[in-house]
Amino acid sequence: MRKLKNNELNRLEVSEFKETEKIPLIVILDNIRSLNNIGSVFRTSDAFVVEKIFLCGITATPPSKDIHKTALGATDTVNWEYAENTLDVVIKLQKSGYKVVSIEQADNATMLHNFEVLKNQKYAIIMGNEVKGVQQEVVTASDYCIEIPQFGTKHSLNISVTTGIVLWNFLDKLKLNH
Repeated sequence: MRKLKNNELNRLEVSEFKETEKIPLIVILDNIRSLNNIGSVFRTSDAFVVEKIFLCGITATPPSKDIHKTALGATDTVNWEYAENTLDVVIKLQKSGYKVVSIEQADNATMLHNFEVLKNQKYAIIMGNEVKGVQQEVVTASDYCIEIPQFGTKHSLNISVTTGIVLWNFLDKLKLNH
């Protein structure tokens, strides 16, 4: 085996990315504190061709040196919008036909591997604050709640890791193998 060089990866140019078909998935960041986490979500959203990111509440917005440090230019490719209130975004998206999914540990949550993603459905996933998680009023308003099974001693995963796992799962179920 030989590692591939960047010019062998056949990645899209920014203009091509803007025109490419996105998966019917929106990411909502609910009061994320870490600019590095925000940048990581942008980068992962670019990799998995997500439709859009909503940055809500205290979540910082580009341009920002610390977001750019981990986004590596993805703030220029992934569509994003700021909204002060996460619940308003949830209601707006539901009225537009999206099923809203909180990624949270909650009673009656569906384990990620058991969640059925329908190909003709649009989804929005909500990632919560690093300490408090997704706001309860937002969880209550969500159509679904998904939990990632964990088997160690920690109570949660980092938001950027969680986002990567969930986005990969949705992409796999929407486009790749199903």
